[in-house]
Parts: sequence; structure tokens; C-alpha cells
Amino acid sequence: MTKGRATRVSGRFISFEGIDGAGKSTHLDAVAQRLRAGGATVVCTREPCGTPLAERVREIFLHESADVLTEVLLAFAARRDHLRAVIEPALAAGHTVLCDRFTDATFAYQGAGGGAPPAVLTQLEQWVQGDLQPDLTIWFDLPAALAAQRRAQDRAADRFEQRDLAFFERVRAGYAARMAAAPHRFARIDASVARDAVLQQIHAAMKARAW
Repeated sequence: MTKGRATRVSGRFISFEGIDGAGKSTHLDAVAQRLRAGGATVVCTREPCGTPLAERVREIFLHESADVLTEVLLAFAARRDHLRAVIEPALAAGHTVLCDRFTDATFAYQGAGGGAPPAVLTQLEQWVQGDLQPDLTIWFDLPAALAAQRRAQDRAADRFEQRDLAFFERVRAGYAARMAAAPHRFARIDASVARDAVLQQIHAAMKARAW
């Protein structure tokens, strides 16, 4: 298998992570507006998604039952195409990429939540993306029970959102473990507070990086 390219690129790569219902998608749009107002060229994308091939994988991923290893392989297959077609070209052109979920989600959902072996995830991560990681990962941390309340008010649940609270607490713990392993990359956001207070935390994290 061919390894993912490890070339350091010139743009900025920001991922948005958190359990379903934490509000990351809403705040991604606000961050994009702020960066564009400052003159940045911003590419907004999401996973599993971002390309026609990855969109088809997303439909399978969200609506078809599969064992956890199959989910992992689908996620990384979509990610590889997404990197090749969208993320890497944008970064090479000096653009800012905002991505709703990236590899941390696979470690959290399929790894901590679903029990996929960490060694398998780590090997696939290296094969698919090499050394490429987000420059900043904004993690919207929220208790599973509160996230469930928000989801119920907002939309019908997909296959993943129908999982029980214990699953989502394991996912939350998976995100915490990823942050502990790479604290320089993460900004933990208390997503339980009001929207304006969440935005203030995000802006502070970006300001700390002179963005």
C-alpha cells in the first residue's frame, strides 16, 4: 500500500471535532466568516465526505450496518480520496482548510467507541496521511447526555446518533486521549456554554496562534 504524502504544506489546516450534538458545524461557519473577513481563502469541507467518491462512502457509512473494522476501512478510504482531491491541493495553494471531522473522529468513534484496535488505526493513519495532521484541532467537549438533548431538538438521528449514552461517553474519552497524546495540536472548547461564549473560546485559541 502506498503511504500518504508527508510533505509540509503552506496553508493552515483546522479540524473541528466532538460528539454529535456538540455544535461544531455551526461554529465552523462562524470561523470561516472571520477568516475570510481577514483576507484568507477558506475551503470548508467535512468527513466522511468532500469528494464524489467520499460522498458515496458517506451514504454507506451512515446508513448501512457494518462491523467496526469495515467502518474503519471505509473511513480511511474516503479520507485518502479527500486528502488527494481536496485537502492537500488547497493547503499547497496556501489556503486555509476547515474540516468538520478528520482522523481524530475515527480514533474516537471506531476506536474508543467501537473497540477497533489502536494499532490498526495508527497504521492506517500513517499509510493514508503520512505525517500530515491538522495545525489546530478544535475539540467541542460536551457531556453525552447534554449532546443527546440537543440532537433530539435538532434532527432525526442517523445510525451513529442512535447509539446509547455509554457509547458517546467512550467517544468523548477517546477525544480526551487524542488530546493528551498531542496537546500542542488541540484546543478544548467547553461546548456546554452559550454560543457566544463558545465563539470566544475559539477566537482565543486562534489568537494564541496569532491567527
